[in-house]
Amino acid sequence: MAGHSKWKNIRLRKGKQDAIRGKTFTRISREIIVAAKLGGADPSGNPRLRLAIQKARENAMPADTIERAIKRGAGELEDVAYEELTYEGYGPGGSAILVECTTENRNRTVADLRHAFSKCGGNLAESGSVSWRFKYVGEIVVPRNGLDEEEFTLKAIDAGAEDVVADSEEFTVYTPAERLHTAYEELEATGIKAAEVGLTYVPVDKVEPSKEEAGKLIRLLELLDELDDVKETYVNVELGDELLQEA
Repeated sequence: MAGHSKWKNIRLRKGKQDAIRGKTFTRISREIIVAAKLGGADPSGNPRLRLAIQKARENAMPADTIERAIKRGAGELEDVAYEELTYEGYGPGGSAILVECTTENRNRTVADLRHAFSKCGGNLAESGSVSWRFKYVGEIVVPRNGLDEEEFTLKAIDAGAEDVVADSEEFTVYTPAERLHTAYEELEATGIKAAEVGLTYVPVDKVEPSKEEAGKLIRLLELLDELDDVKETYVNVELGDELLQEA
């Protein structure tokens, strides 16, 4: 299960921090609204909301903005009704793509996605067309910060991890989807602080596009990332540094 499939990890290496920052508040606000709607307005009993608030604070979102988003999600303020949707598609080189969206207008979202896919030689697909090529799991990302790898791995396994992947900067813990928040809370109880906690899609098979196809795929992922409705994008392609530099 090793390896990230999120486009986020690739776009960071592509130097997209400035573009990301311009959309951060919109996406975090939507996440807070949805989290409060689904799990209630009390962060202590709503792990998803607690993590969304933590991310908002890390990105210097004003406290009153956070509070308004919570109230909107809890139905205390009038607001548009957001829903979470996952769309599937094929990208260049036979790549499989999943796109998680938070939207109040399905028709607009589908039109925007279809335009992005068709512009880069891909196409939207019916539900179930490519999702079977991914596994839905929990993901907990923990900065190394001097943590001992063996000790951390044992703690993660005790908390219910299926796999632990380490690189020079962080540990990534994968859990069964239904065990995510329990595992996170058990790790948190040992003093471990996570940078990210959420459900993710990990590819069970990967394709290797040509350099030309990889360039078109990266352009498609960039177009999708520019859409406000898009929360996260997953692809079953390992885009190495060499391809990224040439794209």
